[in-house]
Amino acid sequence: MKLSELFAQGKFVVTGEIGPPKGCHLGHLMHEAEEYLSRVDGINVTDLQAAAMRVGSLVTCKRLLEHGLNPVLQVVCRDRNRISLQSELLGAAEFGVDNVLCLTGDHNILGDHPDSMPVFDLDSVSLIRAGQTLMAGKDMAGNELEGDPPSLCLGCVVNPGADPVEPQIIKLKMKQDAGAHFCQTQAVYDVDVYKRFKDAVDKAGITMPIMGGLVMLKSAGMAKYMNRMVAGVFVPPNLVQRMTDTDDKPKTSIEITVELINGLKPYCEGIHIMSLGWDQYVPAVLEGAGLGR
Repeated sequence: MKLSELFAQGKFVVTGEIGPPKGCHLGHLMHEAEEYLSRVDGINVTDLQAAAMRVGSLVTCKRLLEHGLNPVLQVVCRDRNRISLQSELLGAAEFGVDNVLCLTGDHNILGDHPDSMPVFDLDSVSLIRAGQTLMAGKDMAGNELEGDPPSLCLGCVVNPGADPVEPQIIKLKMKQDAGAHFCQTQAVYDVDVYKRFKDAVDKAGITMPIMGGLVMLKSAGMAKYMNRMVAGVFVPPNLVQRMTDTDDKPKTSIEITVELINGLKPYCEGIHIMSLGWDQYVPAVLEGAGLGR
């Protein structure tokens, strides 16, 4: 089901996320998705995240559909030119994958094949525009498509903690103008930071639904690493200290995630939970925050 339809119904939308394995055996991943993510409205499938070679996002999405789950296909521009990207979108529509998150993608040098050749023929804005062109019945070269055009729900991302945040707002407005239907944010750990971002979004005339992104903290070390290495993401000292002092890291992480969800709820239209392998704790987060189907 398209996430845009859920937003139109006024639903507070909740999505989760899984990363395909570095191999062709998806049975364990499907089991975990069925067991722990069946209550969310959609499951993002990362597309060669961090420029690391893995099994593809589209085939994983197809398997999720076969298991009765609602996938969100992530598509990055790093590895394909515009011909292949358009083909991927048409393939998604043929499989019944309605939701697509359009991303530029991390550079190859950050991944496990740093000598590979980057493409970046399109960026996230032009990929969204390409998706809208396909839905109008033509490809980017102006050629007519055969049969009924695809029908997709196109999403995008934004980093609300970027400093300065103005370039993020400008690009988000470009994504909306290109035809994005919804947006997911990078990880947020400070509600006040998100509120300032939301004020800037409103002033810019951006009206698409925005989902607050949350990465579950696994340790104080993980929090410190993100503060050092992930641009625009900052874990406040009090949360770092809570993860340092706890004897039960999963329990504390669940509590922090629930608190953040409850703080963000008034200022966003949904939540995207990135559990990073802690899928087994997502049901407790949903229960604590009163969310999920």
